[in-house]
Parts: sequence; C-alpha cells; structure tokens
Amino acid sequence: MRTTRPLRCVVAALICGTLSHSAALADGETIAAFTKNQVDPHFEGVRAGVAQMAAKMNATVKNYTPTKPNNITEGMSQLEDVGVTKPNLMLFMPIDAKAQLPTIKRLIESGLPIINYNDRGGDAPYLSYVGQDDYKLGYEIAKTLFDHLGGKGNVVILEGVKGSTTGDERKRGFDAAVKDYPNIKVLASQPANFQRLLGMQTMENLIQQFSNIDGVISAADASALGAIEALNAAGRKNVAVVSINGVPEAVEAVKAGTLLAIAEFDGFKIGCVATAVGLNAIRGKSAPKQITIPGAIITKANYAPWLIPYKDRTCPAPDAYMTK
Repeated sequence: MRTTRPLRCVVAALICGTLSHSAALADGETIAAFTKNQVDPHFEGVRAGVAQMAAKMNATVKNYTPTKPNNITEGMSQLEDVGVTKPNLMLFMPIDAKAQLPTIKRLIESGLPIINYNDRGGDAPYLSYVGQDDYKLGYEIAKTLFDHLGGKGNVVILEGVKGSTTGDERKRGFDAAVKDYPNIKVLASQPANFQRLLGMQTMENLIQQFSNIDGVISAADASALGAIEALNAAGRKNVAVVSINGVPEAVEAVKAGTLLAIAEFDGFKIGCVATAVGLNAIRGKSAPKQITIPGAIITKANYAPWLIPYKDRTCPAPDAYMTK
C-alpha cells in the first residue's frame, strides 16, 4: 500500500521523537526532575543535588514540583507535559505510585529513560533506583531512642503517609525495634504525613490523652519539629524526640538539644547520585539496577557536616556507592 505524504510525515515525526529519547548523547542533555513539594526542605536538598551534578556534567534541568504540596492532579499533568516536551532523561519520585504508574510505563515505552529516586515508584522498568533503606533507617533511629531511655518507657509514633513505600517501610522498622525491647510500651501510632502542622496537631492530641510520654519517634524531621513545638507549649520539655531526614533546621535542633537524634535520609546525595547515574546511562555506560546510599545517625556528637547549607555542599562521587 502506498502511503500518502501527510502520513509519511507523521510516521517520520513519531520515529524521530522516539529516537530523540534513545540516541547515545555526549552532553548538553535536558533533564526533567520531579519532586513532591516546595515546603519540605528535604526536597530543596534533592533539587540542589540534581542541579549541582547536572551543571558538573554539562546538562540542564527543568524542575517539576506541584504548586500545591503533593497534589496528584498537578503531578499527573506534569507527567503529561514531559510526554510532550520529551527531555533526554527524567528523574522521578511518585506522589501516588499506584495512580502514576500507568503513565510512567507509557513514557518508558515511548523511549524516555527514567531513573526512579527518593521514593520507590512501582514495578516499571526504570533504568535504576537510587535511594536509601527506609526499613533500616526506621529500625536504627528507634533503637537509638530506646537505648537512650535505658530500654524502658512509654513512646508514641508519628508515622508518614500510610500506603506509601517510604512511610510503611519506616514504620516496619520502628515496629521491629519495639519487638527487641520488651519494656518499651507504644502508647499510640498515628499518621503525621511527614508534615509539620499535622505533626504538631497530632502531638497536641496525644499530650491530652497521655500524661506520661517518655519518647517520640517521627518518620520525618518536619513532623518531629511540629511535635517539639507542641511539647514545648505543653511544658513537656523532657520528652526525647527522634526523626528521619537531616534537614538543616532539624540538625540545628539536635545542636540545641531539643531533638535527640536523626537517621540521615539525605536528599542532596540522592539527587547528586541519581543525576550522575542517569546521565552516564544515556551516555552509554551501564547503570546498576539499584543504589542504596547508607545513612548515619546524626547526634550532638557529629552534627556539624549537616548544618552546611545545601548550596554550599559538594556532590559525592557516585562511584563510592556503586557496590554498596
């Protein structure tokens, strides 16, 4: 069958569009980098890491972040935009992995290379996953609190978002640590959705319910800082609080002694490594299917490196994490 000229043009455009995703590149690539909101300093760290490594490797970045925090409607619209603008590489973290997965799979099928970073984004054929072990972070920070309490006492848990891999894995780590300390009693475990205001409101309610709270485990710095505000307002300044992340404001709280410890979940490092792995992959180098970046326990004894503003930090060499 003979094709008409318009049809031949359409076919050629589609082929060219697909090849533009898959052709080996040298430099000057465009990267679409997704984060979930502009209010959590953790994502500021992710964007800073992406920007620094992209500049170092001579690529440019377009950031996609919902104007309303974690808004899935905006997140879906931004995925559709990427399908039109066709960057050379995409760095993706889900707002709602289940809802976004079909679109992600269609983008990958179109030839767009995608690195999944920070939060797991389902079973799509990503080039690689770059993140940290949320279960281990949860276990280690809960253990740090329980040891501080001498292995006994009443604690409450401020969870992340129920149903999210990050939140659920951290909670699983908390629960595993509780099983290792039979004299630790969990009074309550409630979602605070990684948010400061909800952390404060949830803590206010728990203070009303329980007269004797010895410790608080928070799934994120933001909700921990909210909980500390509530505890201070209630005059309960002797309650030990621990969290996960390591954003500068929370590290300042460690320095001041109002936050006992933080399990490091370092958005800056994740952004750096994910960008390097993705650019190397589209430039013809192999990409590990998974890179897990280890995290330290930040305390009053070692907090200084995490007080450095993100803009003044230096990306680590990604090779340091390739075999870990």
